[in-house]
Amino acid sequence: MQLLQPLIHYGGHLAAPFLIAWLLWRERWKQAGLVILAANLIDLDHLLADPIFDPNRCSIGFHPLHGGEAAIAYVLMLGVPKWWVRALGLGALWHLAVDWSDCGMQGLGQAIGG
Repeated sequence: MQLLQPLIHYGGHLAAPFLIAWLLWRERWKQAGLVILAANLIDLDHLLADPIFDPNRCSIGFHPLHGGEAAIAYVLMLGVPKWWVRALGLGALWHLAVDWSDCGMQGLGQAIGG
Protein backbone atom coordinates (compact mmCIF):
# COMPACT_ATOMS: atom_id res chain seq x y z
CA MET A 1 0.00 0.00 0.00
CA GLN A 2 2.91 2.36 0.66
CA LEU A 3 3.90 2.40 -3.03
CA LEU A 4 0.35 2.21 -4.38
CA GLN A 5 -0.94 5.26 -2.51
CA PRO A 6 1.47 7.85 -3.99
CA LEU A 7 1.17 6.22 -7.42
CA ILE A 8 -2.62 6.60 -7.36
CA HIS A 9 -2.46 10.05 -5.78
CA TYR A 10 0.05 11.65 -8.13
CA GLY A 11 -1.07 9.66 -11.16
CA GLY A 12 -4.63 10.76 -10.44
CA HIS A 13 -3.67 14.40 -10.11
CA LEU A 14 -1.09 14.63 -12.92
CA ALA A 15 -1.65 11.94 -15.57
CA ALA A 16 -5.36 11.09 -15.38
CA PRO A 17 -6.48 14.61 -16.43
CA PHE A 18 -5.04 13.97 -19.89
CA LEU A 19 -6.70 10.56 -20.15
CA ILE A 20 -10.04 12.09 -19.12
CA ALA A 21 -9.54 14.90 -21.65
CA TRP A 22 -8.73 12.41 -24.40
CA LEU A 23 -11.88 10.46 -23.63
CA LEU A 24 -14.21 13.49 -23.49
CA TRP A 25 -12.64 16.18 -25.69
CA ARG A 26 -10.60 14.19 -28.17
CA GLU A 27 -10.44 17.04 -30.71
CA ARG A 28 -8.76 19.31 -28.14
CA TRP A 29 -7.49 16.82 -25.57
CA LYS A 30 -4.23 18.65 -24.88
CA GLN A 31 -5.99 21.92 -24.06
CA ALA A 32 -8.67 20.15 -22.05
CA GLY A 33 -6.01 18.15 -20.19
CA LEU A 34 -4.26 21.34 -19.17
CA VAL A 35 -7.55 22.85 -17.95
CA ILE A 36 -8.38 19.71 -15.95
CA LEU A 37 -4.83 19.74 -14.59
CA ALA A 38 -5.26 23.41 -13.61
CA ALA A 39 -8.11 22.35 -11.33
CA ASN A 40 -5.39 21.13 -8.98
CA LEU A 41 -5.07 24.79 -8.01
CA ILE A 42 -7.87 24.15 -5.53
CA ASP A 43 -5.02 22.90 -3.36
CA LEU A 44 -4.11 26.54 -2.74
CA ASP A 45 -6.64 26.37 0.10
CA HIS A 46 -4.06 24.31 1.99
CA LEU A 47 -2.19 27.57 2.53
CA LEU A 48 -4.99 28.62 4.89
CA ALA A 49 -4.35 25.69 7.25
CA ASP A 50 -1.93 25.47 10.14
CA PRO A 51 0.12 23.43 9.56
CA ILE A 52 -0.09 23.75 5.78
CA PHE A 53 0.57 20.02 5.38
CA ASP A 54 -0.49 17.37 7.87
CA PRO A 55 -0.10 13.77 6.70
CA ASN A 56 -2.78 12.69 9.20
CA ARG A 57 -5.42 15.11 7.92
CA CYS A 58 -8.00 14.39 5.25
CA SER A 59 -8.42 17.33 2.87
CA ILE A 60 -12.06 16.47 2.16
CA GLY A 61 -14.30 18.51 4.42
CA PHE A 62 -11.36 20.30 6.04
CA HIS A 63 -10.17 22.80 3.44
CA PRO A 64 -12.76 25.23 2.00
CA LEU A 65 -12.25 24.29 -1.67
CA HIS A 66 -12.46 20.61 -0.68
CA GLY A 67 -15.87 20.86 1.02
CA GLY A 68 -19.47 20.25 0.14
CA GLU A 69 -20.33 23.80 -0.91
CA ALA A 70 -17.37 23.88 -3.27
CA ALA A 71 -18.34 20.48 -4.69
CA ILE A 72 -21.82 21.84 -5.46
CA ALA A 73 -20.23 24.74 -7.35
CA TYR A 74 -18.06 22.27 -9.30
CA VAL A 75 -21.14 20.22 -10.23
CA LEU A 76 -22.94 23.39 -11.39
CA MET A 77 -19.96 24.19 -13.62
CA LEU A 78 -20.75 21.02 -15.58
CA GLY A 79 -23.90 22.73 -16.85
CA VAL A 80 -22.13 25.77 -18.29
CA PRO A 81 -22.06 25.65 -22.11
CA LYS A 82 -18.36 26.54 -22.42
CA TRP A 83 -16.19 23.41 -22.73
CA TRP A 84 -13.38 24.81 -20.61
CA VAL A 85 -15.71 25.64 -17.69
CA ARG A 86 -17.05 22.08 -17.80
CA ALA A 87 -13.47 20.76 -17.96
CA LEU A 88 -12.48 22.87 -14.95
CA GLY A 89 -15.50 21.70 -12.94
CA LEU A 90 -14.84 18.10 -13.89
CA GLY A 91 -11.18 18.53 -12.96
CA ALA A 92 -12.09 19.88 -9.54
CA LEU A 93 -14.51 16.99 -8.96
CA TRP A 94 -11.84 14.53 -10.11
CA HIS A 95 -9.39 16.18 -7.70
CA LEU A 96 -11.84 15.66 -4.83
CA ALA A 97 -12.30 12.00 -5.82
CA VAL A 98 -8.54 11.41 -5.86
CA ASP A 99 -8.13 13.11 -2.48
CA TRP A 100 -11.06 11.13 -1.07
CA SER A 101 -9.48 7.85 -2.18
CA ASP A 102 -6.21 9.00 -0.65
CA CYS A 103 -7.98 9.61 2.68
CA GLY A 104 -9.41 6.10 2.54
CA MET A 105 -6.04 4.52 1.79
CA GLN A 106 -4.49 6.43 4.70
CA GLY A 107 -7.20 5.14 7.02
CA LEU A 108 -8.60 8.64 7.42
CA GLY A 109 -12.00 7.73 6.01
CA GLN A 110 -13.67 8.55 9.31
CA ALA A 111 -12.49 12.14 8.86
CA ILE A 112 -14.39 12.58 5.59
CA GLY A 113 -17.21 15.02 5.89
CA GLY A 114 -16.24 16.45 9.24
